[in-house]
Amino acid sequence: MSRIGKMPVRLAEQARIEIKDNVVTVTGPKGSLRQEMVPEIGIEVNDGVVTVTRADDSKRARALHGLYRQLVSNMAEGVTTGFTRKLQINGVGFRAEMKKDLLALTLGYSHMIYFKAPSEITIECPDQTTIAISGIDKALVGQVAAKIRSFRKPEPYRGKGIRYSDEVVRRKEGKAAGK
Repeated sequence: MSRIGKMPVRLAEQARIEIKDNVVTVTGPKGSLRQEMVPEIGIEVNDGVVTVTRADDSKRARALHGLYRQLVSNMAEGVTTGFTRKLQINGVGFRAEMKKDLLALTLGYSHMIYFKAPSEITIECPDQTTIAISGIDKALVGQVAAKIRSFRKPEPYRGKGIRYSDEVVRRKEGKAAGK
């Protein structure tokens, strides 16, 4: 039995779950999320506790058991509290700012980079070196954060670039001065 798959998911009081034709819909104060389930995975709801089961012990069903339990858990958490990912910008002259609905990045290139986020995502710049990405879909928040980070990944010699706020950049020693 999957260690993650067998754990129950507790729904918050504000969250509601609907299961219809292998489609799970979770609705809460922040919005609604849908996830299509595969036939090998079953889902049961009892008194605000969601249990994910599998039809048999086939390799595919075992592989998907924990995945779908975690997807349902992320949906339940997203519609009630939401998810946030923070990025830090390091480098002289590197900065970010919001211009209407576009994120404008100055990252040492000859041009500015403009990024338009999907409608489900909110991007804020509390200061010039911090970007906060928030939304109800954990996968989409992470994907947008990874896309913004990819514009200038942190380099190991000076640490310049965009990094996650909890990321540790391993620094390398530069060239030796010579003998």
